[in-house]
Amino acid sequence: MHQHHDTAAAALPSAARQRLRLREKIGYGFGDFGFNLYWANISAFLLLFYTDVMGLAAAAVGTMMLVTKLFDAVTDPLMGALADRTRSRWGRFRPYMLFGALPLAFTGVLTWTVPDLSDGGKLVWAYVTFSLMMLAYTVLSMPYSALSGVMTSDSQQRTTLVSFRFIAAFAGTTVVNALTLKLVGVLGGGNEPLGWQLTLGLYGVVASIAFLTAFATTRERIQPPPQQRNQVRQDIADLLHNRPWLVLFVLTLVIMVTIVMRSGSLVYYLKYYVERPELTWLFLTCYSVALAVGAALTPVLTRFMDKRAAMIWLMVGVGVVSCGMYFVPSDQIWTMLALNTLVGLLLGPKSPLAFSMYADCADYTEWKTGRRATAMTFAAATFSQKLGGAVASATIAWVLAGMGYVANQAQSDASQLGIILLLTVIPGVVALLAGWVMRAYPLDDATLVQLQAELDARRELQA
Repeated sequence: MHQHHDTAAAALPSAARQRLRLREKIGYGFGDFGFNLYWANISAFLLLFYTDVMGLAAAAVGTMMLVTKLFDAVTDPLMGALADRTRSRWGRFRPYMLFGALPLAFTGVLTWTVPDLSDGGKLVWAYVTFSLMMLAYTVLSMPYSALSGVMTSDSQQRTTLVSFRFIAAFAGTTVVNALTLKLVGVLGGGNEPLGWQLTLGLYGVVASIAFLTAFATTRERIQPPPQQRNQVRQDIADLLHNRPWLVLFVLTLVIMVTIVMRSGSLVYYLKYYVERPELTWLFLTCYSVALAVGAALTPVLTRFMDKRAAMIWLMVGVGVVSCGMYFVPSDQIWTMLALNTLVGLLLGPKSPLAFSMYADCADYTEWKTGRRATAMTFAAATFSQKLGGAVASATIAWVLAGMGYVANQAQSDASQLGIILLLTVIPGVVALLAGWVMRAYPLDDATLVQLQAELDARRELQA
């Protein structure tokens, strides 16, 4: 199978087919290290920060997370459309890495600031600052994701490039999981709100350096067809008729619910069910290292099975192991740790696979319609991710509120059961659903090779 792929590639000596240099793959990966200094904080700690530090009601926070994401839902495709239409001496997508870093750092600090206001005022502050931070995040992350779709047209190279990205992403997550609570303690010197502010300030500086590194080391090689007329409505219509993309949209949404629900509820699980909150860093660190190892193994995995089959089996595995965790008693720490880490290992390849598939979807649209909208394809992907994250965070907050959660107190049996289900059975069932959805994905390896050979032939004619 792959012999055929290599011969097809060898016959097409275009810049888009070049092997990417290691420096470029590592440089590109740095960008996602930066993003995850924010994303991992949002996933693991923001809910806890709002309920236990800022003192907001869990149900109100759940609603806020969902409402702000609906605002996000509009900005993602708009940003995709804007990036696809950007012209600059640095390309379409790279300039945003240069100019977007500081606004994100600034809004990040504001989000993790506890203002001296009434409870209502604090909630308004949370709405405004979180929305602004997510807008700044979108302005950077949208073009960054699309960049991987125009650096190379080789499917296996893409999978490798995106694997580097997610190894760096999970490294960022590992840093956040291992250090955040310690940094808050050290930098705040007993003043928890100040500790959070300074920690996010520090992350903002490091993330900005990471974004500039990604800008400096990458190149854009694929251009849209020269005769393409740019219409945003048409871009969106193309996506809605793109079956592989629709399947991935649902898949990403569903998987994000699994990931964020597990990382967001783990903090509560260890604090209130296991009653060992000091183990949070150990659990989260082992989990994120396992995610990184899983991401690193993705190119090996795709040598033995195509992306579609790999995704189905991984999701079934996540579902089974996650549901199995429900039966572990609260004193079986090592069993819990082992199962939680195994879930991380199985989830690790999901992101490189999905994002490499999104680039394939951009190819599919171009093959089918003669039009290419790389950023719009990825915009819709990140929207689906954020929506999944929001649904998960809101579900956690609402389940906690519905089960009678009280911050920093011993929990009732119902509230404790809610916390256990949020980490085990609920995300497990969602993962099994993801495996089932993936069966509808039509782009297997053989189809892709044929499709890319035809596209390359067309590009040669236009060149």
